[in-house]
Amino acid sequence: MARRGRAHVTITGLARLRERLEDLPEEIKQALVKGVKESAEAVRDDVARNVPVDQSGRDSHHLRDTVDIRYVEDGLVAQVGWFNPEDFYAIFVEKGTRSQPAQPTLHPALERERRQYQARLTDEVRRVLR
Repeated sequence: MARRGRAHVTITGLARLRERLEDLPEEIKQALVKGVKESAEAVRDDVARNVPVDQSGRDSHHLRDTVDIRYVEDGLVAQVGWFNPEDFYAIFVEKGTRSQPAQPTLHPALERERRQYQARLTDEVRRVLR
């Protein structure tokens, strides 16, 4: 999930059913993409609200302003996190160091959204099928 110098989580849309997606009508695929996008935005917004911010005034660059979303696999996979090399320290905030306790925001945000994710996908597909 996290690579050196970067911190992110990945939200996948029906990864286990990848082969079956090929057979789905385009309208249903787009409904799934919309559900993935809504969940990714919810995780991003949750992280932005909850990530620690340096209040000392020494630094104007804050992780809350740079948390981002990348979409791959035709929008069925969303990666949420920090992708800019300037945000290398996000992993230290998330995981902690010897001298700094962990202050995770990505995984808690993902866990909070997990409850809504399936409902979002189901709702979007039902809208198409009506």
